[in-house]
Parts: sequence; structure tokens; C-alpha cells
Amino acid sequence: MLSGGGRTLENLAAAIGDGSLPADMVGVISSHPDAYGIERARKLGLRCDVVDFRGMSAEEYSAALTRAVDEHAPDVIALAGFIRLWRFPHRYAGKVLNIHPALLPAFGGHGFYGARVHRAVIDSGVRFSGCTVHFADLEYDTGPIVLQRVIPVLPEDTPETLADRVFQEECVAYPDALRLFAEGRLEIQGRRVIILPPRTPGEPEGMGT
Repeated sequence: MLSGGGRTLENLAAAIGDGSLPADMVGVISSHPDAYGIERARKLGLRCDVVDFRGMSAEEYSAALTRAVDEHAPDVIALAGFIRLWRFPHRYAGKVLNIHPALLPAFGGHGFYGARVHRAVIDSGVRFSGCTVHFADLEYDTGPIVLQRVIPVLPEDTPETLADRVFQEECVAYPDALRLFAEGRLEIQGRRVIILPPRTPGEPEGMGT
């Protein structure tokens, strides 16, 4: 699910293509009809549905998103630069992952996306930033954290240079998190996510929540 350029979509497709991420993409949903990610999806041969947020209440929009997701019957949903809030039904709890371009719980929440995040990081004077993969819940950027990758904030950083370096970490973190999900190695315990050891041969797959 995306709202913008689709670079994360492209990154995940590349990981699937080289065999490092054991998954198949069954479809793409965009919240914006003019998102360049739609074109990227089509170039990858993926069906892309547009669920335009304009003209709907929050409840109507979440219901429309749910209908669109249901058509694909996915095992996991990857929010990839998706900036609208999806209040999904309980059957998708523990199956929706999101990546955020900062070290949550700092610099997250409604309105914190894209360059706004990196500008806030630099203005705050913190010395480190990075990215966070977490399970989504029914609020912005508050779900249990799966993993994080950390980089220094350099004295000469601009929002653009910091964004570029954070995205390089996202390109590693998101496939890693989805691989752990696919291997059934993520267990949600309250506010924490436990990463389980690799399975022994013959052990059944499945994710504990």
C-alpha cells in the first residue's frame, strides 16, 4: 500500500526477484490517483487499485481500503509510504507492517512523513536517526517495533541527504522484517516483538501473536 513514488515497492520487488525475500506480491493499493508508485507497479506487472481518500469520511475510507485488501486475500500487508490511516478489522491484526523513516517512538505520528520527518530530526539536534519497521495498529506509528537500523546525523546533513541515507537502511530493514514474518519468527507479546530463532527442519511454520 503506497501513497507516493513507490521506491519501497521497487525495493521489495527487487528482493523478491533476487530470491532474498520469499514472497509474492499479489497487488498494490494507492491512496492517491497521481502517485508515481502506480506507474512503478504497472511496470512490475502488478495490479494497482486506487482507493482515493478524497470525499470520504475516515470510517468510509477504512472500509473501502478493507474491501480492496480483501480482494487480494494477502498473508501480510506492507505499508510502503502509505500516509493515510487505515483502521483495519481485527482479522488483519498482526498482519500489517509499516516502515517509518525515523527511530520511533520519536518523530512519529500524524503528519510526520517524508521530508517533514528528516527536517524535524535535524532541527531537534539529535545525533542519530534511522528507520523503524513495526506492526501497524489503529493509530499513526504506535504499533510494536520489529526492528530498527541506526545511522548518525551528520553536521552537514540536509533533509534530503539524511533522507537518502535513511532510505538505504530502509532497503535492508523492510525485506529483513518481511523475511522474518514469512519464516514465522515474529511473536507479538504486548508492546514487544520477539524474534524467534530459526526453525529446525520439519518444524511447522506460523506466526504467534
